[in-house]
Amino acid sequence: MAAADYLPPLRQDTQSAQDYACFRVAPLSGGLGAEVEGLDLRQGLSGAALEEVRRALLNHLVLVFRDQDLDADQLIGLGRTFGDLHVNPFVAGLPDHPEIMEIRSEENETARFAGRWHSDITWEERPSLGSLLHARTIPAYGGDTLFANMYLAWEALSPTMRRMLDGLYGEHTAFQGHGRAAAFADAPDLVTHPVARTHPETGRKALFVNEYFTCGIQGMTTDESQPLLDFLFRHLQRPEFTLRVRWSQNALVFWDNRCTQHYAANDYPGDPRLMWRITVNGDKPY
Repeated sequence: MAAADYLPPLRQDTQSAQDYACFRVAPLSGGLGAEVEGLDLRQGLSGAALEEVRRALLNHLVLVFRDQDLDADQLIGLGRTFGDLHVNPFVAGLPDHPEIMEIRSEENETARFAGRWHSDITWEERPSLGSLLHARTIPAYGGDTLFANMYLAWEALSPTMRRMLDGLYGEHTAFQGHGRAAAFADAPDLVTHPVARTHPETGRKALFVNEYFTCGIQGMTTDESQPLLDFLFRHLQRPEFTLRVRWSQNALVFWDNRCTQHYAANDYPGDPRLMWRITVNGDKPY
């Protein structure tokens, strides 16, 4: 049987707008993602609105909020609603707000913060629950962010491949993505996480290896593990698993790092781009 025969029906748990009392939700693709309308995040989140945003994130994996003119304190306050915030040891945050990472591309700069599919900080023992990215300056065109659904990537593998991978552990290191020049940073050399991670809230399995930080499979030689990882890295990019978010000024995107990966497109030559990112700490995968 061809690999495509194992592709499950594309699905989100796409609750309609009337299923949310505090805002409206419009799904963006068959694989993942939704726009949320009717919330002013400057006021923070609490009560029913917070619970519904949490539910919408579990249902859609990526949430897009347009026209959210947040300052640094408001962004940090919003992130802390969902948990403790990560301070990246490799990239300095804002001077007065170390939790906020600036993702900055200057005019006429060609080396950009882009180029590989990944989930944030999988090199930590407790990788991220999710990330919030806020558009401060956007190019005239381009600079989109792509997202991929790792539930679907796992479920589309053949039963034979899933049986082989289930129980294996991927090896993750920050130094593959950030370089050994940062070896002084407070980060572990190597951590292991299940190749198939069980989401702690939904109970669904998701593929949990990425080309930025996964460097091997525990118990395998490089010659054995690299072809397998290369296949998985190609597989998870299949268009039917993905969503492309076009940025607008002051848009905020909140995604679940436990079951998605993302990719920043470097297709805006000569234009500046500035984003603020905060990352919410998660739990140890199992």
